[in-house]
Amino acid sequence: MKARKLNPHASALGKLGAAARLKKLSPAERSDIARKAGLARNQKLSAEERKRIAALGGKASAGILKGKRKEQL
Repeated sequence: MKARKLNPHASALGKLGAAARLKKLSPAERSDIARKAGLARNQKLSAEERKRIAALGGKASAGILKGKRKEQL
């Protein structure tokens, strides 16, 4: 499948909307949204991948270790 070229004007408007939403949310609401996003990302990982990441301690963030993909962990 051929990748679609993104409309730069639509991207700019999306960024403006995201910034406006960010200003409206309280710190607690932003934290809640981030927590839910983290849980959703974690559910996509297999149990083996989660164990490997946990073994790394605080070095891994969302399956990435300083530029290395989770396949390389």
